[in-house]
Amino acid sequence: MKKILVSGLIAGCILFILSYGGLYLAVRFFPSLFSEYNNPLFNSDGSRDILFYLHAFIFSFALSWFWDRFKALFKGAFIVRGLEFGLVYSVIALLPVMWISFSALDITVIMVFSWFAYGLLQAIIAGVVFAKINP
Repeated sequence: MKKILVSGLIAGCILFILSYGGLYLAVRFFPSLFSEYNNPLFNSDGSRDILFYLHAFIFSFALSWFWDRFKALFKGAFIVRGLEFGLVYSVIALLPVMWISFSALDITVIMVFSWFAYGLLQAIIAGVVFAKINP
């Protein structure tokens, strides 16, 4: 349990920093994509903003448990294991969520693709961290 919590916390910190650095860069270099967020669907009164900021940690702890449970299935160097882990997670969880999001919400294909790419990158980074810390 300690390995799950420690690796989840480390991955959460790394993802938190990379996510917000990446968000800053993405807004700066792809402003047209982020103009799509000026939609009533994404407006919040601010009461739940903390949930948004904690997502990297919630995501990392969940993936850390998943890693600990299934890490024996991933073979090779830690980078290969992390990459495969991220791809498996993306196919099993992200793809169905993106499918239902696109079918149920008024969002664009580009937005869904960017969310999928973001989640895939996060899962790969977390997988590499887990493979290194909790082999």
